[in-house]
Amino acid sequence: MEGLDSMIAKGKDTFWGFLGCEFVSGDNKEVKIALDAKEHHTNSLGIVHGGVLSSLMDQAMGMVATAAKNVDACVTTNMNIHFVAPMKQGLLTVTAVVIHEAGRSLTTEARVHDSEGTLGCVSTASFRVVGIKK
Repeated sequence: MEGLDSMIAKGKDTFWGFLGCEFVSGDNKEVKIALDAKEHHTNSLGIVHGGVLSSLMDQAMGMVATAAKNVDACVTTNMNIHFVAPMKQGLLTVTAVVIHEAGRSLTTEARVHDSEGTLGCVSTASFRVVGIKK
């Protein structure tokens, strides 16, 4: 999709690139991104830092919200996170979907899994359209 391609291209020099995010797949219903979590993504306990996981889910949900509305941008207005299992270094995959739309607002859900399929965290978030329809 044009909007997702543009976001990814612009992202190399932003927080997306700093984290090391990779686009896996996406459309206006679902976006998948990945991160090869390294030591610098971990906390003092040796597990992936909650801020990294939160950022990954926020990124994926923002991408699917933007794609669903076919706009230039959406911003996060609220985000809830449940950490259910520690994530370790290695490949993490985030899947985000839109679960509700109402005017300029969307509600999304994201889940992070490790390479063995273990669910690490679940998030829901609300987004507000701030971009112009394409």
